[in-house]
Amino acid sequence: MRNSSLSRAWKSFLKAHLGFALTCYFMTQPSFAHVECPDPQGHHRMAYVRWGDPLASHVVLCVHGLTRQGRDFDRLAQALVAQAPHPLQVICPDVVGRGQSDWLAHAAGYQIPQYASDMLALLAHLQMQAPVQTLDWVGTSMGGLIGMVVAGQAELIKPCVVRRLVLNDVGPVVSWPSIERMKTYVGKTGRFESLEAAADALWAVSQSFGPHSREVWLALSAPMLKRQADGSWTLNYDPAIGESIRAVTPESTVLAEQMLWHLYEQITASTLLLRGAQSDLLTPETAKAMQMRGPCAKVVEFAGVGHAPTLTSADQIQVVADFLLHI
Repeated sequence: MRNSSLSRAWKSFLKAHLGFALTCYFMTQPSFAHVECPDPQGHHRMAYVRWGDPLASHVVLCVHGLTRQGRDFDRLAQALVAQAPHPLQVICPDVVGRGQSDWLAHAAGYQIPQYASDMLALLAHLQMQAPVQTLDWVGTSMGGLIGMVVAGQAELIKPCVVRRLVLNDVGPVVSWPSIERMKTYVGKTGRFESLEAAADALWAVSQSFGPHSREVWLALSAPMLKRQADGSWTLNYDPAIGESIRAVTPESTVLAEQMLWHLYEQITASTLLLRGAQSDLLTPETAKAMQMRGPCAKVVEFAGVGHAPTLTSADQIQVVADFLLHI
């Protein structure tokens, strides 16, 4: 009897402490997975990073900008998991054509409708793993456009619709000067002799992100790069993404704006709009209109930042954490 009691006590001790250790591990270390997504040619694989408790019913989906990838959200995800008063998982996909995800067979597929379809496949995949009861969305630039498409069509993701939506420096109107700027660099993946040289080159075209320490910038840059057979480095996305940007015309932007305003006005999620005070993509006029229309977004501006806040500084992270976890 005594040995049996000791055995039960030891098992209880291990269970309690192992559970605590696993919780600590999931808070500080990501896991990596992928989901199969349909496309006109068949299917492709979309990679994603998960932070936090893989069984948590509260999911925060973080979707990156045009040429970026899911590891942009590492610091934000860790902070959200650490601050959450309940189990939480933060999912950060690499949109198709970027990071560890597959490249599409045809460049014409690099469009918002395909990206939104992929996110629906991801959400269905997550629901199969563990029921999602609370869904929040953080979208930077392109990720915010995808978020508007999904949140503006709640019937697509029932029974769990987007509860809270963070739009990071983006709205239904994408200014034409910012599109012209994108045309000058998107698709030019470059060749660099070292990771440090690549990070310097990225910084040269990314200073609108605002001040960053060297440590933080290297951490943001490293996942953006892949090593080639000759030892050099290049940006880790499909150059064909640039074809869709170069095809944009002033006329096509007008049609896109009309559709996006329609979707924005259908959003029922509580919405936070972040804006870099010096942004050339999200104008003050558009931000003001977003406060008055649809979900009547709450607007927070960050001084000394253009397009787009990286959500890596303590003040930016806390604004998002307060909105998603504490309001």
